[in-house]
Amino acid sequence: MTARRSSAPLLARQWQEGGWLSDLLRPLAALVRRHTEKKRADYLQGRKPSWRAPVPVVVVGNIYVGGTGKTPVVIAAVQALRERGYTPGVVSRGYGVKIGPAPRVGRGELPAGEFGDEPALIARATGAPVAVHPRRPLAAQALLRAHPEVDLIVSDDGLQHLALARDVEIVVQDARGVGNGRLLPAGPLREPPERLDEVDLIVTNQAGPDTPPPQGKAGRAAPGRAASGRAASGRAAPGGAASGHPRRVAMWLRPGLARRLTDGAERPLSDFAGQPGVAAAAGIGNPDRFFATLKAAGVEPGHTLPLPDHHDYARSPFGALGARTILITSKDAIKCAALHDDRLWEVPVRAEFSDPRLFDWLAARLRGKH
Repeated sequence: MTARRSSAPLLARQWQEGGWLSDLLRPLAALVRRHTEKKRADYLQGRKPSWRAPVPVVVVGNIYVGGTGKTPVVIAAVQALRERGYTPGVVSRGYGVKIGPAPRVGRGELPAGEFGDEPALIARATGAPVAVHPRRPLAAQALLRAHPEVDLIVSDDGLQHLALARDVEIVVQDARGVGNGRLLPAGPLREPPERLDEVDLIVTNQAGPDTPPPQGKAGRAAPGRAASGRAASGRAAPGGAASGHPRRVAMWLRPGLARRLTDGAERPLSDFAGQPGVAAAAGIGNPDRFFATLKAAGVEPGHTLPLPDHHDYARSPFGALGARTILITSKDAIKCAALHDDRLWEVPVRAEFSDPRLFDWLAARLRGKH
């Protein structure tokens, strides 16, 4: 266990900056690149089938492994597209949950243990119907059977799941950009950085509206290479890769009222600023982002507890925290209600974007797709 804990920060640093360990892993990364490009070419050239839904499909994903902030974008997109006349539904993998052969479909307050924490959060936040299955086409088909009123599907993650054809691809990144530009395990990428040239929209999750965008090696695709997955025939990706350069916008997360899990009481987050006995915990892909959000709101917890992404909370990790208040994310709150801990307060966040007409553009792009 000690070796694993000590090696993780080293690998994380090298994923950003490069170094001896990243160089050592480059042959494995070359194999991953070869497999990734072959798989993508198989779909582009029709050797593997993509299922096209009878309604438009928007995929929100990333190429950087781990959390970059996709869920707030999915929630914002569902809410904004509903305001523009659509009836959206959501499909997701249901990470960490044993689904079985049949997809699960539901809406409203869904159990995270049956649907996954992110799908449960999306369902609660949007009220949209959600279907989960590792095979996205099966999830989409089940969603449309159960909810024929759905006229738009938003896929939570799934950029690399080309078996589901898509009409718009959205990539969410953060200040880490593309890191050292290498694929796993030598770098943090699931696909080559030039894949970003093919998507429709790149959303950069940053600390606030005045944060500079990622710069240098970590902020742009590697130059001098052709788009990794575009077939020699020039065919677009299943569903239609972007033509020209992708649209780019910045996003930041605005915290709302803190809510106590045991009784639903609400307080402004500012009430916890300067208070003793305040801690924070996060079981998300990048816990430091949540802690930075609190700090930007003037709340500096005396203790922070980063937990693994998708932490299951089968047992409480908070017993050793000598804190009167523990601030947690909405993703964690979905699973923590059963702990009946009066110290736990959910801090919901809302995505805000640098382009006020972003979703007008997205709705216009979707019109006439089907």
